[in-house]
Amino acid sequence: MAQNLGPESLHEESYCDSTVNRKSHHSEEVKKNLVTRLNRVEGQIRGIKGLIEKDTYCDDVITQISATQAALNSVAKILLEGHMKNCVVERIQEGDIDVLDEFLITIQKLMKK
Repeated sequence: MAQNLGPESLHEESYCDSTVNRKSHHSEEVKKNLVTRLNRVEGQIRGIKGLIEKDTYCDDVITQISATQAALNSVAKILLEGHMKNCVVERIQEGDIDVLDEFLITIQKLMKK
């Protein structure tokens, strides 16, 4: 019953509304996948907190932090891919090239980390 819910299988499932009150619209499958991933990240954060409270060796805590950052990055990649392939393309097709500046700022924010 395991499904491949990685970024490559989800990019066609979401799109963004380019109206003034922009919202992203994801299929139920995509939302479920993202929420599942975020629930895992939330659990990892609680685990890291517990490690610190138990005075766990620093290197082990740092390893867990790295794994949590990677998990959060995977959520960002799914959202970024869907945004690029759907929202950005749609807005460019509508003649809104300002979306490119918005997208570049988003990439810069992600790369700061």
